[in-house]
Amino acid sequence: MSNFKRESVLINAPRRAALKLGLAGAVLALTCSVSPAFAAEKPKVGLIMKSLSNEFFKQMKAGADKYAAENKDKFEFKAVGMKDERDFASQVDAVENFVTQKYDIIVVAPADSKAMATPLAKAVKAGVKVINIDVPLDADAKKKAGIDLAFFGPDNKEGAKLAGDALAKDLGAGAKVVILEGNPEADNAKERKQGFMDSVKSGKLELLDSKTAHWETEEANTVMTNFLTKYKDIQGVMAANDSMALGVVKALDAAGQAGKIKVVGFDNIPPVQPLIKDGKMLATVEQYGAQMAVMGIDYGMRELAGEKFTGWVKTDVKLVTAADLK
Repeated sequence: MSNFKRESVLINAPRRAALKLGLAGAVLALTCSVSPAFAAEKPKVGLIMKSLSNEFFKQMKAGADKYAAENKDKFEFKAVGMKDERDFASQVDAVENFVTQKYDIIVVAPADSKAMATPLAKAVKAGVKVINIDVPLDADAKKKAGIDLAFFGPDNKEGAKLAGDALAKDLGAGAKVVILEGNPEADNAKERKQGFMDSVKSGKLELLDSKTAHWETEEANTVMTNFLTKYKDIQGVMAANDSMALGVVKALDAAGQAGKIKVVGFDNIPPVQPLIKDGKMLATVEQYGAQMAVMGIDYGMRELAGEKFTGWVKTDVKLVTAADLK
């Protein structure tokens, strides 16, 4: 289990020591940081994720559920997700429900970086501690909503560039590639596209096309099938998450091109690992979703105990290739 890099603008000596805690020390951190006032009544923690049809968020939920079970004497816990990646209304409903049910902490991976700022601002004003993980809220939207929330999560641009650079190195200058983007409303989708574009530029690749498949496998299958019809000389594909990469590989299998056209993704979900081992995908990027949710709970408990975080507390990303899966 990876230790996260902690890079907050709030750094002071005691906090630096706290931020260096690995997950193995998270239980101790909670024990030390929770005030005696919580002894009478356990805090209620809610986790709001994106689509639970996405393996990444299934892993996130599993990690959070396990951590909550191990710490059931310290807090109550409930996790909810969306039915699909564009079911934004269910995230808003979840926030409102947690506020109504008097939850103390909401940990959230926003589906829409701008629109989610308003309902979360209402939660903050109701006294709820809100922890933003995975996808950062839009800075201007936060300012307009009157909230200052830290972001606990990865550098999506850096991660995408790791994958894009691996593809560029494998294909060489002049290779023709396409990009499958995530939800246009999500900042992590924008950042991953920018990371891919940086790789296109630095690797001297030729970008044929870039379209969204909204993080979804079947939509990615359709988009990739259309790309294959339109462009006869595609050599590489950059998919902004592994759910879309699965759809890309499905389209390549149907066209007899799997393993010939190189594919990179993002998330390192279990279903892509055999594809990487078999050469149907070149690489993916690990961003430690289960640990991210655990960290979100931990920081929520610390804020409830009186600490305050702003800025960006950065978590790890790592390129994963066949060599890492032996």
